Formats: sequence, structure tokens, C-alpha cells
Amino acid sequence: MPELRLGERTYDLAHRALVMGILNRTPDSFYDRGLTYELDALCRRAEQLVAEGADILDVGGVKAGPGPEVTETEELDRVVGAIAILAGRFDVPISVDTWRASVAKESYAAGAVLGNDISGFGDLEYLEVSAAAGASVVATHIRLAPRVADPEPVYDDVVAEVATFLGERAASALAAGIDRSRIIVDAGLDLGKTADQSLQLLRASDALAGLGYPLLLSASNKTFLGKLLDLEIDRRREASLAAAALGIARGCRILRVHDVRAAVRVRDVLGAIIERR
Repeated sequence: MPELRLGERTYDLAHRALVMGILNRTPDSFYDRGLTYELDALCRRAEQLVAEGADILDVGGVKAGPGPEVTETEELDRVVGAIAILAGRFDVPISVDTWRASVAKESYAAGAVLGNDISGFGDLEYLEVSAAAGASVVATHIRLAPRVADPEPVYDDVVAEVATFLGERAASALAAGIDRSRIIVDAGLDLGKTADQSLQLLRASDALAGLGYPLLLSASNKTFLGKLLDLEIDRRREASLAAAALGIARGCRILRVHDVRAAVRVRDVLGAIIERR
């Protein structure tokens, strides 16, 4: 199992996954609908997530799905100051959820150590600014682009195509000068995938983990779980935890979640089982 470096910290992921708490500084998040858009609310939520055991805080200023345009200036205003406050207040690594290199660069300067890019490094400068900052990165599979609707995606072999994409993006990060221990991959469930395709990728987490990079699972409350089980967004907690458990058992080592307390409990139980095995 590869080790992971975030800032000055090094993590042995052989027996223990990391839990990444989601912080949306957006007025239109698919899940919390702007609950933490105000800075005070975001900070209170961050304090709660850290108390519940979050290993990483992931701050985003633009939702992934279609919606009103968010300019570069507005995204910078939403996330950079917030990251500076969180980095000064909490002793946990801060991740910036952005696909813009300019936002990543300013966020690293403010204290972020991880760039979580759902575009698959669509901005050609993203890897350059991340390497210069000594930051870690997440290479995520997406079929089209963030904020672009993709309701009927077609793949010949979704697992093979996603694995190839992630391997190529990880190789690009290496070529840009980012150390192997600072590269994470993410299958991008719901990003240009049907519910069945997302489920196939979750089942195949062991194959994706076999690429040799820490595998991030972002399944929390996602649409594919709702469609599979006919669950509204506020009834997907148990489904999300089941997905997290399956992911860990099949090699996922970072869980990006809304419910940190429950995910930590699932992680700790499975960690104990994996270690004893």
C-alpha cells in the first residue's frame, strides 16, 4: 500500500484510511444547499468536523454540477480567506476543491496542501503550480468537464477506461515534478457516469487501487446511491456508509464525506479488521 504525504505529514495507509470532511462555501451545494456558505458557519462546521475526527478538511467554492457562473474572482473570494483561517486554527491538512490553477495557487499560499481537482487537470497550469508549492494533488476521472451536464455517458468498458485515464493523469503529475507519494486518484463517481457505471467503479475499487496510488472515494450522499435505492438526498446516510465500508474493504484509503463521525467509526472498525488479518 503506497504511503501518502500531505504537507509535512506522512501517512501509512496500509491499515487505516483517512476521512476528508466536506466544507462547501457555496450557496447551491447539492447536499447542504448553502448551509455553510457564510464564513462563520463554515468555521463552526470545520470545528465540528475536526472534533469528530476528520483527518483532512476539503474546502470548495463552486459546486461540480451545472449552475450559475462563478467567476475566478468570486471563487477566490470564497475560498482563499477561508482556507487561511482554517489553516491557522486547525492542525489538520487543508484541501482546496478547485479545478482552476489560479485558485489552487492562491489557496496553497494561504495554507492548503492538497489540490482536489475534479477536472482531471483540465487547466494545463494546475500541475505546475502544485509542484511549485510542494502540494499533493487528486487526479479525478471526468468524461466531459465540471459543470457540464452528461446525462447519458457511454463507455465500452467503464472500469478499464477510467483506470487508463487515471494512470495517464498520474503520469502527467509525475512528469510535472510531483512526487509519487503526493498523488491521489479518484474514479469520479457520478461525474459523467450513470448510477450503474458508478456502482461498477465502486465494486472495482481494488482494480483502481492497483494503479499504485492512494484511491479516494467520494460517494457520500451521491445521486447514484439515490437512484439505486430510490432514496431522497436526506435519506442516503446508511447507503453512504455502506459504500464507504465496501470502498475501504476494496482498497480505498481516503473517504470524502459529509458525516465525519459515522465515517470515522466505519473506518476504525474496518481498520482493526484489516490490521488483524
